[in-house]
Amino acid sequence: MKKLLAVLLAVAMVATLFVGCDGGESLKAEVGMVTDAGTIDDKSFNQGTWEGVVEACADFGYEPKYLKPAGTTDADYMTEITNLVDSGYKLIVCPGFKFEATIFAAQDKYPDVKFVLIDGTPHSADYSEFRQEANVVSIFFAEEQSGFLAGVAAAVEKPDAEFGFIGGMEIPAVQKFNWGFQQGLEYANANLGTNTTINAENVVYQGSFDNVSAGTALAAQMYDKGVDVIFAAAGGVGVGVITEAKNRAVSGEDVWVVGVDVDQYPDGVYEGSKSVILTSAMKSIGVAAYDMVKAYNEGTFPGGETLIFDASNNGVQIPDENPNLSQAAVDAYKAAFNSLVDGSIVVAKVQGDLIK
Repeated sequence: MKKLLAVLLAVAMVATLFVGCDGGESLKAEVGMVTDAGTIDDKSFNQGTWEGVVEACADFGYEPKYLKPAGTTDADYMTEITNLVDSGYKLIVCPGFKFEATIFAAQDKYPDVKFVLIDGTPHSADYSEFRQEANVVSIFFAEEQSGFLAGVAAAVEKPDAEFGFIGGMEIPAVQKFNWGFQQGLEYANANLGTNTTINAENVVYQGSFDNVSAGTALAAQMYDKGVDVIFAAAGGVGVGVITEAKNRAVSGEDVWVVGVDVDQYPDGVYEGSKSVILTSAMKSIGVAAYDMVKAYNEGTFPGGETLIFDASNNGVQIPDENPNLSQAAVDAYKAAFNSLVDGSIVVAKVQGDLIK
């Protein structure tokens, strides 16, 4: 009897591994993700996307899985896409412009698989052809609006501060964060009584999204030159910026970081609930990923479409809670947000002044 009971218990334990989120159905291995440069816990783009995928899979009974490529070439990305397809995955999320050429090829190679390409549009490796098939949805965000909103809030909170910007790779999404942020500072100076500055020498693109130590070194240089607040739109490089700010805050220095993509306040905590994150220029990455899994589950996947997430559909914002912002800064942000929605403020997508 004891042996029989042990066998039955073992069978029961194995069975639970295949029980779905509703408590009765088997998990469906259909939703996967391939990470871009960086890691799944980069506190930014990859992590935000993955969290949206995981949440959706929990709600709809899928088994999420991610794979990290060995490198960042088209061949590296295609290898992991193929591994997911061979394992039965039918929806694959790919965050980042580096997947553009890979998805261009994958959409033909795997016509029965659906792909979500965030921050990119499919094109051939030599850029001679741009084509998006019905099994691919491309998602873009108005980073310039997100940067603008964070710039307005940060300027009102630190009205006499010297600002800096550290980006990862100098690509359109990161550039738009920078340009929008600078327009936000300028708008606050012109309309809200602030007197902030950002010098050209303190606007730097590191060149990667995973070099944490480089982020630490760049931040140290800027803080040593008198920069008070750094907007870091740089993935893992930004993690280094936050680390440097935390170390200095522990020593009593008054330095700050504006986070990116997701609410990075928890990552900036250095003492109790104190954080070096002033606010964060957010994109609804997780929401977009969740929505695509939901659409796939409901049979309404918007293949062939390009979706834009901006202020008008709550695709960009700063966090709902900003412990380091005063009510005046929050009010300025809300007013700016409403002006983006109604069109009375239009942020330029290139380096320059507000369009209106």
